[in-house]
Amino acid sequence: MNKITGSLINSFYICERKTWLYAHEIGPDNDHPFLELGRLNEETFYKRESKGFNVGNMKIDIVRKGSESILIGEVKKSSRYEKPAIMQLAFYLLKLKESGIKSEGEILIPKERKRIKVILTEEIETELKNTIREIEKIIQQDKPPPKERIKFCTNCAYREFCWS
Repeated sequence: MNKITGSLINSFYICERKTWLYAHEIGPDNDHPFLELGRLNEETFYKRESKGFNVGNMKIDIVRKGSESILIGEVKKSSRYEKPAIMQLAFYLLKLKESGIKSEGEILIPKERKRIKVILTEEIETELKNTIREIEKIIQQDKPPPKERIKFCTNCAYREFCWS
């Protein structure tokens, strides 16, 4: 069984086909300009922060020590994918909670000078657990879900794969 990752959570809120492809290690076009911009964002901004922590099946962009908990940050290039980003970060908060670590989160969008505070509420935790079950169903399928044109297709790194 595949391990559920933050990237799978994020992709689920964008496109179930993308989730299946990613889970089956069918990678996107790594030279896609939006992926390159994302990598550049991570390297360019928040240089004085502790960055790039791998914890189990999580890759946390930024970690800060708070007075009573840790603050984890997820750097994004745009707020266009706000819900997927929030749920990805909430997944990290849930995994840390399950490990006994008290934490809070923040989505950081440097180009927009925007910060979105993320707290793991009971409602979000329930939604995440349902999402995880849905992702597990998707990735157990023999074939990816059928392609479906949605608003995110235009800038998707899997666009050539789906629509060629």
